[in-house]
Amino acid sequence: MTDSTNRKEGWEKETLEKLVFSSLQEQRRTRYWSIFFKSLTFIYLYALLFWGLGWLGEETVGISERHAALVDLRGEIKPDGMGSADNVNAALQKAFKDKNTAGVILRINSPGGSPVQAGYINDEIRRLRAEHPQIPLYAVVEDICASGGYYVAVAADKIFVDKASIVGSIGVVLDSFGFTGTLEKLGIERRLLTAGENKSFLDPFSPADPKQKEHAQQMLVEVHQQFIQVVQQGRGERLKNSPEIFSGMLWTGEKGIDLGLVDALGSAEYVAREVIQVERIVDYTTKEGFAEHFAKRFGKMTADLLMGTKERWEFR
Repeated sequence: MTDSTNRKEGWEKETLEKLVFSSLQEQRRTRYWSIFFKSLTFIYLYALLFWGLGWLGEETVGISERHAALVDLRGEIKPDGMGSADNVNAALQKAFKDKNTAGVILRINSPGGSPVQAGYINDEIRRLRAEHPQIPLYAVVEDICASGGYYVAVAADKIFVDKASIVGSIGVVLDSFGFTGTLEKLGIERRLLTAGENKSFLDPFSPADPKQKEHAQQMLVEVHQQFIQVVQQGRGERLKNSPEIFSGMLWTGEKGIDLGLVDALGSAEYVAREVIQVERIVDYTTKEGFAEHFAKRFGKMTADLLMGTKERWEFR
């Protein structure tokens, strides 16, 4: 009777242990699956957030029908922004290489920026048009296409605007500040050491040097002449003979048509439908990824803190 009782108690104990162990395993599996699905949910939500902010890059999928390829140039044209030559040119290259691209629309909303970056984009547009002569490129202006933006636009076959768009500003500017005497009034001693008499070129805390000022002005004139030549090359006989055109003045799109700065009224949709004669528009604009966005923002902030603000010249 004792052996039977012991076996029964052992069986009950073993069964109970198995039930407890099985229950713990089930709870562990449930917890793991819960963590897994919560992680997926967070990843999905973050992906939606980054996509909505434009931080997730997009690759243009292959389109099996004829279409108008759209490339956006927005904001200031500068090397560390979305309006850089690297980003715009990469998008243009993809657009021209697609065998189903019937025409390219470069949609511009830019006040200008770096002459060098604008020059790179202008050069690349000309190269791509020569390499793909069967594919036209049209510039479409939204709110503003001034200075460097216009420098880019003149490489297009035609420029379309809204009647209230702002175009022109064919000029170059170098801006800085003069703080002569400010440090002395604050009791601050500045210790500037240079090797080379012009190394402190246009130093804002020193009196303006007439020779340096004259040299800076000559450089501006030289870059301005380069700008004028590019505009004349791009617009040709369409450009009216008016002395104000190259004065840095701005005009409405409607007035720009009269002056030959632009060709006609029209939006991107109009150009696709009526000029290129396709219904579909495919966006080839380069999108900035999250890692790239964060690195650029952090790098720019660090550089600004370490180097401070320096003079620069721009098309504007």
